Amino acid sequence: MTSEAAPRGWRDALRMYGHPRVASMLFLGFSAGLPFLLVFSTLSAWLAQAGVQRATIGMLSWVGITYSIKFFWAPVVDRLALPGLTRLLGRRRSWMLLAQVGLACGLAGLALHDPATQLRSMVYCALLVAFSSATQDIAIDAWRIEAAEQSLQGNMSAAYQLGYRIALIVAGAGALFLAAEQGWQMSYLTMAALVGVGVVTTLLIAEPEQKISRATLLQEERVLRFIEQRQHWPEGLRHAGAWVIGAVVCPFVDFFQRNGWKLGALILCFVGLFRLTDITMGVMANPFYLSLGYTLKQIAAIAKGYGVVMSILGAFLGGLAVARWGALRALLIGGVVVILSNLCFALLALHGQPSIEGLALVISADNLAAGLAGSAFIAYLSGLTNTAYTATQYALFSSLFTLPGKLMGGASGWVVDQIGFVGFFLYTSALGLPALLILLQLNRRLPAPSAAS
Repeated sequence: MTSEAAPRGWRDALRMYGHPRVASMLFLGFSAGLPFLLVFSTLSAWLAQAGVQRATIGMLSWVGITYSIKFFWAPVVDRLALPGLTRLLGRRRSWMLLAQVGLACGLAGLALHDPATQLRSMVYCALLVAFSSATQDIAIDAWRIEAAEQSLQGNMSAAYQLGYRIALIVAGAGALFLAAEQGWQMSYLTMAALVGVGVVTTLLIAEPEQKISRATLLQEERVLRFIEQRQHWPEGLRHAGAWVIGAVVCPFVDFFQRNGWKLGALILCFVGLFRLTDITMGVMANPFYLSLGYTLKQIAAIAKGYGVVMSILGAFLGGLAVARWGALRALLIGGVVVILSNLCFALLALHGQPSIEGLALVISADNLAAGLAGSAFIAYLSGLTNTAYTATQYALFSSLFTLPGKLMGGASGWVVDQIGFVGFFLYTSALGLPALLILLQLNRRLPAPSAAS
């Protein structure tokens, strides 16, 4: 397992936010965050208002599984050069630009459909948005890890979270306000136009230099041996097999060689379980607010506006916590407060009446905790990757941490129908406990860092 960098003093940790590469992550984070709610929470509000059944809304959240299986095509993004674009922009930026074109087309397609009569077509458009967004995530994550050293990854992830959360305000509160005033078609067309922020950023940033360690070079010799030992195969088949070994097999072998099979398996279990609470709960958030009697504008102002501001503060504090204490200790704090904040939703459900103050308090706690834990989690995952296989390995981790929650989230509407919202929030809170137990074991295995500077 990659050891953490020595902790820094608070002043040094704060100063790292001024690094140019860290600042660039603000805009890339916005580009990554913009489409997420538009095929998840915001879309569920549109569907609920159009009279689509809650169980159907829950099942439609399975479109988000696309984010969780992106490791299947991550090796392609890692290794395949796009004709013309890669020579002009480089590996990472060319895939970013291609994905952004897909995003704009998919969001415009959603805007031109009516969920009451064209739900099937909307699902196809949502799939295009989700696939393009997941592909963009692969390229952005690879750029972030390759563009800065490990000591900056906590701040890079916090800047990414900051931009991501700003995009959530736009795609959440902004989209809901526009829908209330101008209708859903204008709302989604505006979101499609905002994809231009990502396009401009992609064109302005520099392609990072890829660094390959000696150990990785030894791994890559497997590819050469494969070709040499199969001279009797047709040339196309030899090169296809060599590509699979270099792009798919080597990244997995590399991870377990660096960490060992037992520790590697424990790490992957933790990654898969850490986000269960908030992902499983998220798909039912807007239907919950609407069931209590909150209006779209109230949800936009508090849950999607003020709440996201609090998550930005949480992301900023998370970056400081990682730089000061290390990712694992920051993760432990974040995991505890995420569970506690999730329990606050059960209290709001028990109250049963639309209280603006109560909603503000619950949303503040939940988003502050999510922002802090998110920055720490991204920094931790970044430290697990080898820059020779950045896109493939990080895509595996990010797919793994969303897949269990997406699968369970698809049944969230059914769970609410069976046990009500109070029981549902107690259930989602309990889902976070296994990850905390594994995290305590991982924390014991980490060597004690040197004294802060």
